[in-house]
Amino acid sequence: MKLSVLDLVPVIEGGTVGQALREAALTAKAAEEAGYHRYWVAEHHGMPGIAGAAVSVVLAHLGHATQTIRLGAGGIMLPNHNPLVIAEQFGALDALYPGRIDLGLGRAPGADQRIVRALRKDVNRAAEDFPADVAELQALFAADRRLPLQATPGAGAAVALWILGSSLFGAQLAAMMGLPYAFASHFAPDHLDGALKLYRERFTPSETLDKPHVMAAINVLCAPSDEEALYLASSQDQSFVRLRSGDPGRLPPPVLHYRDTLAPSQRATLDHFRQVSAIGSPQTVRAGLEAFQQRTGADEIIVAGATYDPALRRRSLALTMEALGGEAGQGQATALTGDPLRAI
Repeated sequence: MKLSVLDLVPVIEGGTVGQALREAALTAKAAEEAGYHRYWVAEHHGMPGIAGAAVSVVLAHLGHATQTIRLGAGGIMLPNHNPLVIAEQFGALDALYPGRIDLGLGRAPGADQRIVRALRKDVNRAAEDFPADVAELQALFAADRRLPLQATPGAGAAVALWILGSSLFGAQLAAMMGLPYAFASHFAPDHLDGALKLYRERFTPSETLDKPHVMAAINVLCAPSDEEALYLASSQDQSFVRLRSGDPGRLPPPVLHYRDTLAPSQRATLDHFRQVSAIGSPQTVRAGLEAFQQRTGADEIIVAGATYDPALRRRSLALTMEALGGEAGQGQATALTGDPLRAI
């Protein structure tokens, strides 16, 4: 079982963005030392509790703190951007940290309509252009001479492209383009099985991949006991309920028996969206991860989650890896020569 990490770079109540970024660097380093394969940061805008909006800048910061772990966007919401600018940004990252950079591409804006207006983009049209923009990015990284302008940096960069998804659309596109596919089941579990089935059935081999390659996301929080893990997980549960109520904020301290305080409708919504989770002791988390891997047949699993005390997230990552007997660390050392797209 190959494990990776998704970090939203949470800003805690009473904390600062600078603190969140410093803690992210410590967590990335800890993940590398524990044997995780890659470390991804996601693009979210206008969220007071998330410090990772400027994904390429955050990845440069994390690269400075690490040596071998792959770093990437999980993902860049391409309708918000010009493909040339993204090629330049991730081309620069590849120049700084060669053979370590992933670029996961999503079609959603990663924000509400206020941010859409602030970006001054016709996001609906941009979403329709998403497949063409992905192809343009491929051409920019390949230094295709048919392009009117080459990306510098970017042309010739060995950046591993992924398609992200929480519905069937991304699965179809990834299959058609022969790209690896990552599914956001940690917050959008409804189409998980159908999307993976569709991707595998329709996959077309490409210069990037000979066969389908799937990564699926799951919420993981590991602590010495089930009780402590559930207590610590109440921080992200509170954040989710507040987000769904239209009142997003910074990551709050944990609350004992928080779910018991919720109205039945709130608890049902929370349980539905958090159903892909492994929260508990090392034994509980191992059983949850093994069941999830058996269900999905995923080539990789990426673990999401946050704790009010960042040190306890790092403890969770270490305990999770220990619970699996270090198996996820096998194959961590990826050669930095040749085409890293072949060694994703």
